[in-house]
Amino acid sequence: MKRITIKDLSKFLSLSTSTISRALLNDKNVSYETRKRVLDAADELGYKPNLTALNLKSGQSKTIGVVVPEMITPFSAKVLEGIQNILYPLGYRLVITQSDENPLIERKNLQLLEGFNVDGIIINLCHETYNNDVYRQIIDQGTPLVFFDRIPDKSLNVSKVIVDDYINSSLMVEYLIKTGRKRIAHIMGPHTIRNAVERANGYKRIMMKYNIFDEDLMIATEGMTFEYGKYAVEQLLNKNIEFDCIFAFSDTLAIGAMNFLLEREIKIPADVAVASFSGTELSTIVYPQLTSVQQPLVKMGESAAELILEKIKDRSAPGRTVLMDAVLVYRASTSE
Repeated sequence: MKRITIKDLSKFLSLSTSTISRALLNDKNVSYETRKRVLDAADELGYKPNLTALNLKSGQSKTIGVVVPEMITPFSAKVLEGIQNILYPLGYRLVITQSDENPLIERKNLQLLEGFNVDGIIINLCHETYNNDVYRQIIDQGTPLVFFDRIPDKSLNVSKVIVDDYINSSLMVEYLIKTGRKRIAHIMGPHTIRNAVERANGYKRIMMKYNIFDEDLMIATEGMTFEYGKYAVEQLLNKNIEFDCIFAFSDTLAIGAMNFLLEREIKIPADVAVASFSGTELSTIVYPQLTSVQQPLVKMGESAAELILEKIKDRSAPGRTVLMDAVLVYRASTSE
């Protein structure tokens, strides 16, 4: 079936194409009666507006780019839900790209979004410094950039939405100690992410406060999949390092660790308690359910969307930081 164009509407209504176009854009110089005739005819004939052409007239693409490290877990999906809650009712569309935790792919995604002439970009980065030059270039060219969860180094004045990783990590470790755990292993995230460093520092501070810190209990990882969590616990066991608890950087690392413990018939939480940071739905669909620091992911997305709208409205506005509250949710993986 042939696509209906403005020329078709013009012939059907015996009106000029410019009048049709202005009526579709709700131009105040077009009478109410004429606008109604045009809209009724558009509905009757099945006219679909050419969004690219309309956006060229308005000077905006009405499109926001989103870059996330992964879409395997519910983390990004929940944040996207929040972004959509704010932007969709305003007529914006999202172009969503995934970096797969690879800064080279992230770089290509950012360049792709620039090519699409998006009005702004919301990003959860996968490396703190690798793409700083691209971030600067995008900002210098006038495209607003907002970060959430993982943020770049302090040399960039950008808007961002974060939780306090250091404090919330400290609170979780203190809770674990108060449940009687003394040999708490920390499965770290990659050191190229500031969150990982902040959470590790929070863990270390509390362990040192109680004089039970042991460097051997900190296990470095290069990724955040279930396999990395499994491998971290395997290292602890192979090195005969005693531990009665695991605090993992993310749900995926924690669940990978739990699966390996259960394969080895190590009981959770009787033998080893397990806790994580993130608090996605993954923490509630495993057995036993996972104690976690739960981030307000939907609200995080909503705040990121509001920040991008602020920057679109006033591109010279200074960067603003939104610090969100996280909550500790205690479940069966840490208490019998």
